[in-house]
This record gives sequence, structure tokens and C-alpha cells, in this order.
Amino acid sequence: MLLVGGAHPTQKESAVLLSMTGFGDARGANERISVTVEVRSVNNRYLKIASKLPDVFARLESDLEKIVRETIARGTVNVAVRVNHLESATDYALNKEALEDYWRQLSNAASALQTALPHDIGGLLALPGVVTERFIDESDRDNDRPLVREVLRAALAKLDNFRRTEGESMRVDLQTNCAIIAEQLDTVVTQAPNVVTHYRNRLQDRVAELLEGTEAKVSPSDLIREVSIFAERCDINEEITRMRSHLAQFGDFLKDETSMGRKLEFLTQEMFREVNTIGSKANDVAVAHSVVEMKAAIEKMREILQNVE
Repeated sequence: MLLVGGAHPTQKESAVLLSMTGFGDARGANERISVTVEVRSVNNRYLKIASKLPDVFARLESDLEKIVRETIARGTVNVAVRVNHLESATDYALNKEALEDYWRQLSNAASALQTALPHDIGGLLALPGVVTERFIDESDRDNDRPLVREVLRAALAKLDNFRRTEGESMRVDLQTNCAIIAEQLDTVVTQAPNVVTHYRNRLQDRVAELLEGTEAKVSPSDLIREVSIFAERCDINEEITRMRSHLAQFGDFLKDETSMGRKLEFLTQEMFREVNTIGSKANDVAVAHSVVEMKAAIEKMREILQNVE
């Protein structure tokens, strides 16, 4: 058995992120057939496998699908199998009765036309029924099926290398965006205490402006109560704590030995929810700027994760 153009799986790394898009091909041959397998994958929420192979190997479809499932967890996978028969002299049989019958007819025609018979009978071999293809029995097909499976595994190994390379690039992009979110979150933490202070100062100025020229006064306790209500309403400490937890967990998933696309997608949804809450509760221009930057980074992460297994 000879395999050409395949790839052996790389040694499993400590951190793995797999792209759902890729291509792999391999070729192999034995004494009877040559096999070419091409595997293409694109993103899909679930695993969908479509196989195209010759009718004589139709019974292999379920086996090939099982092999694909051992390697791929998500995505649309298209498997194309091409099989060419390697012709040899033993694959054909000479029909002596047909040849003798053609020669008899040719002899009769030559006698009737009073002409000589040809010295070379090679031209008769091209006539219908003289040379026939031998029937390939089922035992040969049984012996050929392992080759098809092996070539598919080689193509999947090449696809896996492709997906790992793409996945590593995605992991770097995800880490970059996580760093942007962490940086903006630190800015929010620094700015958060000033939100209440700014509100108190604005409230005092507004009240003083409204009561100017009147004898009405606002007691400090009323002002403190109003500021306390605002402080409680705009408190974002819980959201900040959860965001830091999500970022830490996101980083752990990126370091996992298994590609965690689904869990990473879920975490980005949670992060977006927390950032939204921070923006609505803080009600501060500086915080709003950081929220916009964090949302943009999360959106980029979502786009990347759509193609991660």
C-alpha cells in the first residue's frame, strides 16, 4: 500500500484551537486501484458530513463518516473519493469464439472477393466482443476498502494541520482582543469612583441654580440621600468582578487541550451582557468610551469564534 500527499498528525500541543475551515487531500494505490481523497470543511453550528464516492464503494459511506467524526466535532465536511482502476493484461480476456467467428466471416468475404486474407489479425481485436473486461469480484473490493479508509485518514491529518495553523492565528487575535477588554476594564475601575463625585457636584450646582434668589434651602441629609440612591443604582462592582472572571475563564479555555469554540462563544455573550450593564448603569462619558471599545473587541471575538470548532 502506497500513500502520497498525506500528512501525519502533529504531536498534540498543550493549547489547541481549531478552525472549522480547511482542506486536506491524499492519494494512495495498491496493485489494483489508485485512490484520491479530498476533504473540505467550512463552519457550521453542528457537524454535517457529505460524502461523494463511487457506487462500488457505497457501502463504505458509514465507515468513512465514522472516521471523520473521530477527528472533527463541528462544521460542514465534504469528502470526495475518486478511485481509478489500474489496468493490466490480467484484467481482460480474449473471447476465442468471437475471434474465430470474425475470422471465418473475413475468410468467406476474402474468398468471395477473390482477395488475400490480412497477415495481421490485430484489427480484429477492436471488434465488439473480442476482448472483454474481467469481472472484479467482491473479495477484491473487500481488499481495496482498507486503502480507501487509510487515504481518508491521511487527508484528515492534512486537514487537521491546516485547521491547527488557522486556529493558532485565531487564538492570537482572541488574546489580543481580551487584552483590549482588560485594559478598558481597568480604565472603568479607575473612573468608577468619580462617577458619584461628578453626580454629586452636578446635583449641588443644579440645586443651587434652581434655588437662587429664593429663601428655600435643601438640607445636607436630603442631598446625601439622593446621592446615596444614585450611588447604589450605578454601582458596577459586581459587573466588573464578573467581567474579570469571564476574562480569566476565557484565557483558560484558550489554553485547553481541546478546542472550546462553543464555550468561548457562550462567554462572549456573557461578557457582552456585562459590558452593556456597565454602560447603562454608570451613566458617565468616560466610562461610555471604554464600553464602546470593549463592545468592539467582543464583536471581533464573536466573528472569529463563528469559525472555531
